[in-house]
Amino acid sequence: MRRSIYIQIKFRRQFKIVGLLIMVPFIACSETYQVPFDNKRPNILLLVADDLGYSDLGCYGGDIDTPNIDELAAKGILFSRFHTAPMCAPTRAMLLTGNDNHIAGIGRQNLRTEVFGYEGHLSNRVAALPSLLQKSGYHTYMTGKWHLGNNKKDNPHNNGFENSFVLLEGVGNHFSRQGIFKESPESHYTLDGNVTTWPEGQYSTDLYTDKLIEYINNNKDDEKPFFAYAAYTSPHWPLQVSETYWKKYEGQYDEGYEKLRDQRLHNLIEKGLIPKDTGLPLQNDRVVSWGSLTEDEKHKESRKMELYAGMVDNLDENIGRIIQYLKDIGEYENTFIVFMSDNGAAGEDYFNNPNIRPHISDYYVDDFEVMGEPNSLVSYGAPWAEASTSPFRDFKEFTSNGGILAPLIISGPMIERTNQIHHGFATVMDLAPTFIELAKTIYPKRQNGHKLYPMKGFSMLPFVKGESKNIHTPEYVFSLEHSGYTMLRKGFWKITNTQYPFSEANFELFDLSKDISERYDLKEAFPEKYRELLEEWDKFSKDTKLQLKR
Repeated sequence: MRRSIYIQIKFRRQFKIVGLLIMVPFIACSETYQVPFDNKRPNILLLVADDLGYSDLGCYGGDIDTPNIDELAAKGILFSRFHTAPMCAPTRAMLLTGNDNHIAGIGRQNLRTEVFGYEGHLSNRVAALPSLLQKSGYHTYMTGKWHLGNNKKDNPHNNGFENSFVLLEGVGNHFSRQGIFKESPESHYTLDGNVTTWPEGQYSTDLYTDKLIEYINNNKDDEKPFFAYAAYTSPHWPLQVSETYWKKYEGQYDEGYEKLRDQRLHNLIEKGLIPKDTGLPLQNDRVVSWGSLTEDEKHKESRKMELYAGMVDNLDENIGRIIQYLKDIGEYENTFIVFMSDNGAAGEDYFNNPNIRPHISDYYVDDFEVMGEPNSLVSYGAPWAEASTSPFRDFKEFTSNGGILAPLIISGPMIERTNQIHHGFATVMDLAPTFIELAKTIYPKRQNGHKLYPMKGFSMLPFVKGESKNIHTPEYVFSLEHSGYTMLRKGFWKITNTQYPFSEANFELFDLSKDISERYDLKEAFPEKYRELLEEWDKFSKDTKLQLKR
């Protein structure tokens, strides 16, 4: 039996816990009361891949070997319409707060200001999920990419994580602390909030897994539940991995990215993840046809995809290590497991971007002979990213479906629904409310003297338990903005703008019940629906105080 613990909750007359109204007598001498919590609550394991595309995993129609993740899907629920932000940092802010990225303070990635919504760290308008879980009696552990502020007060250690080993920036070398850009010659890592070094000879995904298992193991006998967050940096560029992993894919992609894109479309249809009549949208302007490449260029492009596949293969192996560890210590049966990607596949190619190349550290090269090694800086790039996000339009950065539809799997022995595909709408903001309900705790109205915004996400538990058919009603409105790219969805209707700078005139209207690839703009055919969504957009813009040029 896990021990009962007591949580002190401040209140005036009454408070609510998981839907039950509990009256507490007023005691004049104190405004804090002890509320008993049964500590026999589930562990929560949150596994986040970085820039993993929609169709990469085997269970999503991919050709990469991912047996451990596929097994999670077979024993749980695979989501086909899970929405994230289009970039890494805003997704992480939404994930850990259950709120919009502007409300959470990350209106634009890597921008730090005093302006509402663009603070560059978790704001005082939201409560950080790990802090709430820690206060409710959970151990809280994190390894991997933080990307929510570099200052000490912004550190995960000061946001509720008991133990953490993290990369503060959004990108790092997978073999060392060698910085990517000249302006920052070394990447910054902290251990429990203190500056630390990179263990020589370690590979990122392996190291993050080792540390997370170490944290769980340190307290495995005290009977307290844990929240363990593995924020992996794989398969984010630079594409680096031991040849042990990429060699098994050698030659597999020699027919090119257009062929792979077509094959992924076919596989997704066969698996029932997308409608049978789904077609591919026009290629992104950044994509050059495979047939126009020289043989040397084709070899280099093929190697990129081999490296990427090797990184995903290694990621899957490490996820298998964590699951096996939980089984070994007898905690697997009591662990709620979530696997997701933070956005669509990455189309960046900074080494070959003339505006960014001068800022890349001289340590790096992109020569074919060293691709995948510690001094190699090659990126996935738009062509392969578009194949990974098949059948959707565009990729990471954009608010079209290729940038914001990502894999999500919820699994664990306590899940009532198993081996199911859910086509209903879901968002990354739904995870924090789910974890809070699992932990039998509450989201406060105030924290440290600040009034908190209510979460925009909804708990998934009623759906996961089979008590409801969907997570959201058809009237639920989901909106996003990042760096001028925008979208709003209500029911199956969506408006999106993927042109810069922002202008409302550039919004397109899509009926996702018939066109998930966003091929046909229906703005002129359905003017009333278009105006309805624009009105919702104006509400969202005012609520979040967007800083947009009109």
